Amino acid sequence: MRRIDPYIVAILGTVALASVLPARGVWVPVFGDATTVAIGLLFFLYGIRLSPQDALAGIKHWRLHGTVFAATFVLFPLLGLGLRFLVPGVISPELYLGLLYVCFLPSTVQSSIAFTSIARGNVSAAICAASFSNLVGIVLTPLLVGALLTTRGGGFSAQALLDITLQLLLPFVLGQLARRWLTGFVTRHKAVLGLVDRGSVLLVVYTAFSEGVVAGIWGRLSLTSLLVLVGVNVALLGLVLAFTWYVPKWLGFSREDRITIMFAGSKKSLASGLPMAGVLFPAASVGLIVLPLMLFHQIQLMVCAWLAQRFARTPAPSPEAALVG
Repeated sequence: MRRIDPYIVAILGTVALASVLPARGVWVPVFGDATTVAIGLLFFLYGIRLSPQDALAGIKHWRLHGTVFAATFVLFPLLGLGLRFLVPGVISPELYLGLLYVCFLPSTVQSSIAFTSIARGNVSAAICAASFSNLVGIVLTPLLVGALLTTRGGGFSAQALLDITLQLLLPFVLGQLARRWLTGFVTRHKAVLGLVDRGSVLLVVYTAFSEGVVAGIWGRLSLTSLLVLVGVNVALLGLVLAFTWYVPKWLGFSREDRITIMFAGSKKSLASGLPMAGVLFPAASVGLIVLPLMLFHQIQLMVCAWLAQRFARTPAPSPEAALVG
């Protein structure tokens, strides 16, 4: 079993800080403006790091990438919409919005590749699939949110479109255009910029949860609600893992490709999801909306780390043991 990610510990610590010392008064616009800048910086760096060549190079594996895309942006949203029957008897409307938002997000890059490598899957395909998912998610996730969820303006309004363009798409495009000049700098200073990345996300979390505390949303979240949310997240991940393992088998994929599809198709990106939420949702409700994502992220890391180790120890003729053993 994978140990708890220190980054998750830092996020939980930030949530605790915001719960005790939320931003109030004159500090609200200060943190709001700082968060806007941080989100723009994050997506600018994403634009520099994500290579479109990697995604295009994998076009020969179109069946694999199409399957990962279908799991990420078709299966997940359909399952999320199916969870609507849980409202309001099992989960609150706010938590349901958070679950649905999880289902709209792109895959992770680093963990998808890492787990595929550990499990002896098709690593080059995982790089292409995860990169392609993130490139598409920059545009598709806001479109799905705008079509199916309530955004800042009560729908996919002109203001919401402008926010998405200025805070997400424009910095990302500028990063893509600057790749030829800044890729080397980003690579040389990877450790420092990694701290900038994570610090920016922590700032987004603090601002979001401060707004939630001031608005009094935490009085509506009980321990029972939290435990039910964990259970729903586990069930959601389990369904997608089963789909992304067994359906590719029926489609005739090799063991290595099935491993890639399972790990790339079952992940949801915390790094993209948190800052996007700060743009797409009303500030006072962001805290509860991103809570399902924070839980899902840690659950997927622990479960997929266990599966990757099991695959690594399982002989090629009988990999199903990793899922049923």
